[in-house]
Amino acid sequence: MELRFDGRVVIVTGAGHGLGRSHALDFARRGAKVVVNDLGGGAFGGGSDTSVAQQVVNEITAAGGEAIASTESVENGSKIVEQAIDSFGRVDVIVNNAGILRDSSFTKMTEEDWDLIYRVHLLGSMRVTQAAWPHMRSAGYGRVIMTTSVAGIYGNFGQANYSAMKLGLVGLAKTLAIEGATKNILVNSIGPTAGSRLTATVLPKHVTDALKPEYVTPAVVLLAHESSTANGRLFEVGGGWISEVRWEQTQGVFFRDDFSAEDLASRWTDVTNFENARHATQLSETRNGMEERIGKREALSPQRATRS
Repeated sequence: MELRFDGRVVIVTGAGHGLGRSHALDFARRGAKVVVNDLGGGAFGGGSDTSVAQQVVNEITAAGGEAIASTESVENGSKIVEQAIDSFGRVDVIVNNAGILRDSSFTKMTEEDWDLIYRVHLLGSMRVTQAAWPHMRSAGYGRVIMTTSVAGIYGNFGQANYSAMKLGLVGLAKTLAIEGATKNILVNSIGPTAGSRLTATVLPKHVTDALKPEYVTPAVVLLAHESSTANGRLFEVGGGWISEVRWEQTQGVFFRDDFSAEDLASRWTDVTNFENARHATQLSETRNGMEERIGKREALSPQRATRS
């Protein structure tokens, strides 16, 4: 059965090129009304070109779809969402995809390098999502996709700024997945590997040519569909390969009495042994020593607010 998005409104940020463009075109082909957001700036930040988003809109409308161009920076997320509401009356799906690179070794990294990556990736995704959040809550429906990166999951030389913000998006997604679940707002993250103007700076051309953005889009479409029940999950996607990633916790070692660093060193092999590892999916499932120490489990996070 074809996954359709008739009547749904989808915002895709960074939709003028690469992954975002691929996502926007496929959502439109499936019946969605698409807000094609792209400032039209350079891959390393700076500049703007209003024609970039419009070109994708033209592709969509030429194929019989419906879309509008948004040329706001994701830092102005409220304006992007406002445009969607004014044009289509609702927001159902957000794909936070906009991104740039400012690669540099940590030794040479400037505060501008750090701040710009923060503003585009983490702050921008937060602002777009936060602006849409009340509309989704009122509708009792929403799907949000955060675009993280394997650099955020595993780290990568010269990308301290990028890695930090990308892993920050995973934390943001996991918390929003908890807060949105009762209102049928599901939030997931993908870590794509795809040929784009960003990865062209770190991967050889023959590799980027083989990693088509279209090999990532099916995962985004499925997670964004109303039939999906995935929530708070993380997926690596690229080259036609899709894999779920989860945290892993060793059984660990519990010291009942006071202990020293030397005592810990003597048990370090046990601390780091992943045989029979645990795979907690929420905070209440993690082992933290509290239950062993005081004899009962206590909540580590505030109780759910009673107000809506």
